[in-house]
Amino acid sequence: MKLNLALKIFAVATVALTVASCSKSNNYKDSSRGTGWKVDGKDGGFKANTDYTEQATGPGLVFVEGGTFTMGKVQDDVMHDWNNSPNQQHVQSFYMDETEVTNVMYLEYLDWIKKVFPPTDENYRNIYLGALPDTLVWRNRLGFNETMTENYLRHPAFANYPVVGVSWLQAVEFSDWRSNRVNELILEEQGFTARGARNDVEATSTFDTETYLNSPTLAYGGSDSLARGGRASESRMKRNDSTNIFVQRKDGILLPKYRLPTEAEWEYAALGLSELRSYNVYRGRKKYPWNGSYTRSASRRTRGDHLANFKQADGDYGGIAGWSDDNADITAEVQTYEPNDFGLYDMAGNVSEWVADVYRPIVDDEFNDFNYYRGNVYTKNAIDEEGKVRVVTVDSIVYDTLANGKVVARDLPGEILQVPVDEDETYLRTQFSQSDNRNFRDGDRRSTRYFESFDDDEDQSEAPAMYDAPRHKVSSDSTGTLSREFDESNSRTTLINDEVRVYKGGSWRDRAYWLDPAQRRFLPQGMATDDIGFRCAMSRVGSKSKSGKRAR
Repeated sequence: MKLNLALKIFAVATVALTVASCSKSNNYKDSSRGTGWKVDGKDGGFKANTDYTEQATGPGLVFVEGGTFTMGKVQDDVMHDWNNSPNQQHVQSFYMDETEVTNVMYLEYLDWIKKVFPPTDENYRNIYLGALPDTLVWRNRLGFNETMTENYLRHPAFANYPVVGVSWLQAVEFSDWRSNRVNELILEEQGFTARGARNDVEATSTFDTETYLNSPTLAYGGSDSLARGGRASESRMKRNDSTNIFVQRKDGILLPKYRLPTEAEWEYAALGLSELRSYNVYRGRKKYPWNGSYTRSASRRTRGDHLANFKQADGDYGGIAGWSDDNADITAEVQTYEPNDFGLYDMAGNVSEWVADVYRPIVDDEFNDFNYYRGNVYTKNAIDEEGKVRVVTVDSIVYDTLANGKVVARDLPGEILQVPVDEDETYLRTQFSQSDNRNFRDGDRRSTRYFESFDDDEDQSEAPAMYDAPRHKVSSDSTGTLSREFDESNSRTTLINDEVRVYKGGSWRDRAYWLDPAQRRFLPQGMATDDIGFRCAMSRVGSKSKSGKRAR
């Protein structure tokens, strides 16, 4: 009996090992499930990254696991704005800055621009000037705020305070710059680019992530010694692995772009819903990033302390000096107050924050309820006569003059020139039919009550537009003198157009009413104030969670 039992156990173990061996030999780690060929890249074969685990968390970011939530006001809409009616949305997992972008973070950006594009050079002056925050936002005709005007951005006492005076356009440019600097450091630390390459650049030899991925020989202005001068690249060349000298997207080494969060992402992250879930059922009507319906702490240890930096009442920006004060007259140093359940600081109060979306009063959840975002303008890489991507050079920088007269660079040297998508990308597609989708289903002629026909050939140019915001004009003559033409028309009925952006969250200037994450306001994308800052986000690629959850 014992012998038979031992033989049975041995037989079962043998079968199990055989199955495991077969399973392992057919695993993606060793060979392709599709062809059975090896995927190690040897002998000129296909190479896949089989050691990839998950996306690394970029500098300054925290992970936010996505899910469903009620976007919009879940409390009474006492102002009757009707611009944030509740609707169910779902967002994918993403990363978000732990804090708002601070003055010292922005100064690092300005320092880099000043070194690479010196403002003493007439060709680059507007690049630096276009990136400078507007410190005059602190001025008030009946207030003494010159101390902030002169010191808030640069004085070390304000180093870890949120940067303000930054327009939406400037926030986007900072995010792009940050993406490139983070990926540039990754390549250098992993030995793909030359040691010190990131410190040895000029206007003609800057690094751009998309340029490196699409046409690596054009990175760093075409300098091979910088783009592939690291030990890892040299090792690949010695192995005659010429196809993998440069890092590619499939290697999973470089991070996705830093960017502004969408409105749905920002609101979801601000709510911090992790403590309001019972299994997979959303419960509660949350009003603030913290739990409860009050703005002071109920904790025994910190009872009565303010939970955010906001305006208490007329002439009261923080309370009476002493124990009950919120410790901030204007903005407060980041991380002064407790984070929400996602680990994010100041998602209510301190400063309001720019998000990516173009503003419209209604969120069109009937058309889309997944990763909702209004503002898509689809572009593609410009290609030259030789079939290569066109990279912006110091001689081809294009500048835009904003409605307020400020001049900003549209693209920086080293970046790939972008052009609108055309029929090659849109023909017979169901998802999109044009490049600019900012006014899709809300603002274009087909969305108005005046549109009478779906005939594409019929001229509807005279149909009144739904959003007829003022059209201020700014132009310059050959000497560079600006001519400003203010739109004084009395027929304008709204300030909404395709260039006004949403900002979220209450600020140090706002009453508690605006601390609700559902609240939304808008401002032209080229303007700035002393109470609007921003933080960056990053998309997550791969798995939804970090905990390795499995369906039960």
